[in-house]
Parts: sequence; C-alpha cells; structure tokens
Amino acid sequence: MTNNVTTYWKLHKIPILLGILSLIFYFVFAYHLIRSDFIRLITLYAGLFLLCYKLIQFEKFNTKFLFGLGLLFRLVFLLAIPNLSQDFYRFIWDGQMILNGFNPYLHLPGEASSEILNVIPFASELVSNMGTLSARTYSNYPPVNQLAFALAALIGGKSIVGQVVVLRLMLIGADIGVFYYGRKVLSRLNVSPHMIFWYFLNPLVIIELSGNLHFEGFMLFFFILSLYFIFKKHWYWGAVFMGVSISVKLIPLFFLPLLLSHYKFKKSILFYTLTGLVVLASMLPFASTAMMSNFGNTLSLWFSNFEFNAGIYNAVKYLGVQLEEKPWEMIKTYGKLVPIIVLIIVFFTTTLRNNKNPRILVSSMLLILSAYYLMTPTVHPWYLVFPIFLCLGTEYRFPLFWSALVMLSYSAYRFEETEEVLWLIFIEYFVVISMLIYEFFRFNRENLRIHKN
Repeated sequence: MTNNVTTYWKLHKIPILLGILSLIFYFVFAYHLIRSDFIRLITLYAGLFLLCYKLIQFEKFNTKFLFGLGLLFRLVFLLAIPNLSQDFYRFIWDGQMILNGFNPYLHLPGEASSEILNVIPFASELVSNMGTLSARTYSNYPPVNQLAFALAALIGGKSIVGQVVVLRLMLIGADIGVFYYGRKVLSRLNVSPHMIFWYFLNPLVIIELSGNLHFEGFMLFFFILSLYFIFKKHWYWGAVFMGVSISVKLIPLFFLPLLLSHYKFKKSILFYTLTGLVVLASMLPFASTAMMSNFGNTLSLWFSNFEFNAGIYNAVKYLGVQLEEKPWEMIKTYGKLVPIIVLIIVFFTTTLRNNKNPRILVSSMLLILSAYYLMTPTVHPWYLVFPIFLCLGTEYRFPLFWSALVMLSYSAYRFEETEEVLWLIFIEYFVVISMLIYEFFRFNRENLRIHKN
C-alpha cells in the first residue's frame, strides 16, 4: 500500500500540488473574499484558470483524479454564504413562500403582507439582502426552479445556511450528472470525453454554480439528458427532459425550431407537443391569469430595463449618446429588437444548416445562443455555463476564452454604486468577437474545402 502511494506521488506530484494550490485558492475565494475587492477577485480567478489549464494538460486522461478534484473544489464552498451574488436570498424567499402556501408569482417581496412576514423565517433579512430590484419585481424563475427552492426550504428548515447547503448539494449533484451524461453526449459527437473537464474544472462553472448557487447547471443537466436521448433515437424521453429543462430556465426554447430539420415534420410536432405538455404540467401548481401576467411582465423587464456586461448593446448605446439619444429610451427599444433579431437568426440557422447531423445541431445551438448573448443588454457571468458545454461538442473554443474574461465584469462592483469599467468590457468582447469571427470563417472554409474534394 505504501509503495503504491509513493509510486503514485512520484508519477503525479506536480498535478497533486496544483490541485492542493487550487483548493487553497477556492477556500480563499469562498470564505475570505468580498465582491468589492476586485483586484483580489480577478487575481484569484486568473490563478484558478491557469491551474485548471495545467491540470487538464497534465492529467486529461486521468478521469478519476480530475473528477475527484472537481468534486473537492465544489465541496470547499459547502458552508459558504455566496459572496458574488445576492440572488440566493430570493431563491430562499420563493421556497419559503411555497412551503407556507403562498404563490411566489403573485406577491412582491417588498410589499409582502404581515401574514407573509410573520410565517417566513428571517423575512426582513431576506427582503433587504435580495436587493431593491428583486424585492420590487415578481419572481421570474420557472416552475421546476421553484420546486427546487421549495425542496431546499423543506429540508433546510428555518436556517439560511441550511437552505444554502441544500441548494448547493442539488447543484453539485446536477454537475455530477452533467459530467456523467456529458461524456456520453460528447462520445456520440465523436469528441474525446476528456473535453468534459473544460466544463467540470472550469473556475467559472464552479464559482457561479456551486459557489453562487445559480441554477444554469440544473437546466444544463436536464438539457444534456434530452440530447442524450435524442441522439439515442428515444425522442419521447428527449422531449420530456427538454420540457423539464425549459421549466428550470427558458433558454432551451431557442433551440426547439432546430428539431424541425433534425426530425421529420410529424415527429417534430410530437416532440413539441410532449415538451409543451411537460412545461404546462410543471406550471399547474402555480397557474392563474395573474401569474402569467406577472411572469411575462417580469421577463419583459429583463429584456428592456436592465443592462450589465453588454457587448453589442454598449456599442449601440455609445453611438446613440453621440447622436444625443436618451439611453433609457434606447434600452427599451433595443430590448424589443433583440428577440426579433434572434428569431431571424434561428430561422436561417434552422433552414440553411444540416441539423440532422448531431454535431452541426449542437454548433447551431451554440451560434444561436452566442448571438443572443452578444446582443442582449444583460450578460451575467453565469449565463456562459451553457455555451461552455455546447462548444465542447464543436470545433469552436471562443466560449472558453469568454469564460476566462467574463469575470472582468465584476469590476462594476468596486464601489457601493454599480459602475461598469467600459474599457475592461471592451477587452472582454474584443477578444471574444475576434475569436468567434476567426473560428467561424476558419471552420466554414475548411468545411467548404472538404465538400469540394
């Protein structure tokens, strides 16, 4: 036994030391960092990204070793209160609302009645810490997401830390599922399964999901299950899990039209019908006319009233200011145009690409989602979890560069009043868009050459 340990140490000494250093960095990130300390934040993150690269470089085929490290990195955060986002306070609020018999889509936290405040543990603390923006809007989290919040409230009890731990264990479990089924999906796409470590060890994924409790990983897990069954020709299970994924976050809705060219017309209609039924079934516990109105209004606010870490929108806004346009009017107009432009891109991607080919299907999904994120006025770092996984099944790697640079957006929180550092945002998007353009023309030129030959 001692000889085996000694031999393993000699063979893997450098990766083990890199893993220990990563654990220390994650511990400091989880328990000794405040969001306003941007220099420490970005230094730790840059170090973690470099360590991630070196670990994959040294041990990419040592699956058990890298999986174990990825799990340990996540468990470091287990008892930590998220320090980069206050969204989890709203998650706990919504879960407690459901547990106590209230519909989270019908009540504003900032205007909660005394009846609600009296039954929700730490109600005042939750409302004040979730931020004024969240407190004055109705919940915009879809039904399956709400059920996860309710489960955390049920198991975690009246302790904020207890509910945080339950939410975190759910997300760690989802990431384990992404690892397991993601490898299977990558194999179906003729991609080496070791590429999954660019997701599983990615510092952005670990910090924003296991650390800050965002549910993009939960959505991604069910989406990957859907892809797994679609590629195995079990369209009905693919539809069920697609419906569940949509009911966690709405993003997979963008991809449904692509299945028109992946399946024949009749089967795609059956797929859409079953997906729709799953989504409707998840909504039944909350359904009412007021719920639909409030949910829709809150979603429209995200399109037309908020802005953070925007790419193309910032360029349009700058030009508008030079032309003496009012910025607050621009964001409303621009926000209404973005969904229309994305739908046009979806249409052409559906009709002009051979989405019957699984790899082309995944690359179409990546291009649609990337176009949306490049145009939308709000791109929080955790939004990139989805394109990080999608790019692994394609030739494209620009989302990995984006995941390395997106933390520059946290420079906006250096002071009490949020103020973006536009030259840092420019660097982020200049690199990402340059990589996207380079890879798009490179791979399309290579594909044309192959077809000619």
